[in-house]
Order: sequence, then structure tokens, then C-alpha cells
Amino acid sequence: MNIDPILLRKYNVPVPRYTSYPTVPFWKEEIDEVRWKQVFKEEFLKNNLRNGTSLYVHLPFCESLCTYCGCNKKITSNHGVEGEYIEAVTKEWNLYRQLMSEPPIVREIHLGGGTPTFFSPFNLKLLVESITKRAIIHPHREFSIEGHPNNTTKNHLRILYDLGFRRISYGVQDDNPEVQQVINRMQPLENVRRATEEAREVGFRSVNFDLIYGLPKQSLLSVEKTIQQTIQLKPDRIAFYSYAHVPWASRGQRLFDENDLPSAEEKLQLYLRGRELLTTAGYVDIGMDHFALPKDDLYEAWLNGKLHRNFMGYTTQNTSFLLGLGVSSISDAGIAYVQNKKSLHEFYESIQKNNLAVFKGYFLNDEDISFRKYILNIICRGSSRLDAADLPVLRELCFPELEKLSDDGLIEWNEKEVIVTSSGRHFIRNISSAFDLHLQRNKLGTKPLFSKAI
Repeated sequence: MNIDPILLRKYNVPVPRYTSYPTVPFWKEEIDEVRWKQVFKEEFLKNNLRNGTSLYVHLPFCESLCTYCGCNKKITSNHGVEGEYIEAVTKEWNLYRQLMSEPPIVREIHLGGGTPTFFSPFNLKLLVESITKRAIIHPHREFSIEGHPNNTTKNHLRILYDLGFRRISYGVQDDNPEVQQVINRMQPLENVRRATEEAREVGFRSVNFDLIYGLPKQSLLSVEKTIQQTIQLKPDRIAFYSYAHVPWASRGQRLFDENDLPSAEEKLQLYLRGRELLTTAGYVDIGMDHFALPKDDLYEAWLNGKLHRNFMGYTTQNTSFLLGLGVSSISDAGIAYVQNKKSLHEFYESIQKNNLAVFKGYFLNDEDISFRKYILNIICRGSSRLDAADLPVLRELCFPELEKLSDDGLIEWNEKEVIVTSSGRHFIRNISSAFDLHLQRNKLGTKPLFSKAI
């Protein structure tokens, strides 16, 4: 289906990606650790037997700085840092284990970064086994890792497979050497091909690529070539992200000459052409930048209305209890979020004192929980019922936004239900923002908080 470029221009405004609601900029800059521990204990007990527990482990080290990257990372070539970090994360896990009244049923583990494959295969095994040795592994688990094609070895893959990992995401971003030079990520296509083939040889059932459009020096021809080369390797899922230019939050992005960035119009063309090539090749547009082959679990979850979204993005595992371990990682206990300290020094200092490393968070009220449900339904299922109890707030803050979306053919709605149209599926972030009460109430703020939708 063709997308109206006029609508894309109109809705190319700063909006969240909704890996949480409320979104991180609206969290409090301090956290009541005693209250967090109590919530953690209660919600763990409530959710563990029902759905299991998801774990996200942040591994922040990278050997070189990719200047486009907005993640929390530590640049070093000293691999001696691996042991100290694993020791701290293991101790943090044990601090949380003391709050668990029963063995955790681990349903999901995701190793993110940074560059998780910066760590040696032996140390990754040590880390994962330190977490799983006193846990129960759910029979329908999903263990996944983010890998760098340049340093992911077959030994990494064999050991991860033996630990239960079946999905790996490679940060490809762009295959063009000129673009790679500017973003300081030299990554020969042969390395991407080797890493993809070896993962499949070892037995990984899902190999995913992350691609970015809107990077400096990108052109229509270069993006076309990257997409075509990607299609030849046939990853099971593709995240085709918009480059988020947020130099106020990411110092590395200040190294760019902004004249090298595609204009808004050029960036729009990159997205449209990339999407056209992917869908023509048989990938299904799941929404929110994600594409999947029809045989992939993500597509099946989307088709069957079982898709879920959390801080790890779209997932097939519908757990409502996510524990984040490591520097800057985020936990979601269903009715509360917390984030760990962002500097390694502060993280280590807290853990060494037998304290949790949390510094920021948010305890949800009844209104937050209700409106989060609407956003999750829109993002994951394309529709949402509306509760009569919320009508006063909906009429005041949300219905005027829904009316505008309806006028543009992106939704069909009444006071009981909102349904995303086929055109609206390409504007999920914008539609979700209509239910974001924190955003609606703070529209007059001048400080930039989010990247643009395209």
C-alpha cells in the first residue's frame, strides 16, 4: 500500500517511541528505594508464576565510538573491564534475589549494549550462568543478544546457543563505506554475511538486522543498495529505524557536519523507498519501524494479537515484569519503573555498598495504568476499547486529537473504541500520542524531548 507523502510530512513531528508510558522524560529525578523494593517484592510474587520474568542486561562497553549512537556506552579497548562488570551485575542480581520469595521463572533474557559481543564467549557464559543457575527456565523462553558483525565469532554463537539463545540482532545500520566512515563504524559487508551465515549454521532460528535511515552522507542510491544487500541475506526481522538526531543528549552526534544530514524531504524519500523494497521482497510491515518475514514469530504474534512492547522493543513474550541489570538499565514492575545510575563509577559504588543502583523512576497512578493500556493496545493490536470511567479526561485531552487523526483517515473511532486504519498503521507513534496525557498536558514546553517520527 502506498503512503501519502503529505501525511508523512504533516505527522513528522517529535513523538515518543512508547517503550514505556509514562515515557522517561516525565519520570521523577529521584526514587524512593524502600518503596521500590516493596513494589518489586509484591509484583514479582504476583507475576512470576503467571507469566514469568523478563531480564534485560546492559553491557555498555564498545571498542570504538559510533558517533550516531545515543545509547549509554563506555569506550575502551581494555578487555580487563569484563570481569569487574560481570562481578557487579552478578552481585546486583543477588541483591534482587534476596527480594524474591521463590525461584524466578526466567522467560526472557536480552543482552543489550553497548556491544555485548565485546565480552569474550567465556565471560558471556559466566554471566548468563550466574543468573540462571538458581532460576527456573520457562519452557517457552526467548533468549536474545545484540551482536556486532565485526567481533561476533562462531565460538560466541556456539556458546550462546548452548545457553539457550536462539535470536541475535546485528547492528548493520548502513553498508555504504562513505557513510560508515562518517559514523565511525567501518563494517565490511563480508563480515555481515559471515556473521549471518554462522548464526544460522549454529542453529539460531532468528537473525535480525538493525538498519538506520537519515544518517549523514546517505542518499537514495546508497540506501537502496543497503536494502538490496540486506534482502539477499534474508534476515528474519528488520528494524528500519529513523536516525534520531538529538545532539543535546548525545555528544557524539555533535561531531557531525549537519550539512551532511539528509533534509526532511530527502529522509522521507529514504524511508519510502526502503519500505517499498522490503515489502516487495516479502517482508510484512508490523509497524513502528519493524518488518518481519511471514515465518517469523514476531509476525505470528502480530497476526494473532499477541504482540507485546517493552523497553526491549516489540517482543513475543507478554510478561509484565521486567528486571533491568547493569548500568543505566531500566526495570518495569507493572506499576513502577526505575532506572539504574548511568555512570559506571556510581553503579559500582552502589553495588559495592550492597545498595540497589537505582536513581530515577516513576510510580504509576490509576490514570497512568489506564492510559498505558490504550497505548499498548494501539501499538500492539491496532485498536483499543475505551473505558467509560475515563471519558471526562478522554473528552478533554484525547478526543480533539482523535478527531484530527480521523479527519486524515488514520483512525475510525467513537466514544467506546478506536480502530487504526490501514493508512494509520504507518503513524502508530502519532496515534499513540493522542492518549499520552503527560505529553498533552506539557505541549507548551520548549525543551526538546523526543526525535521526529520520520
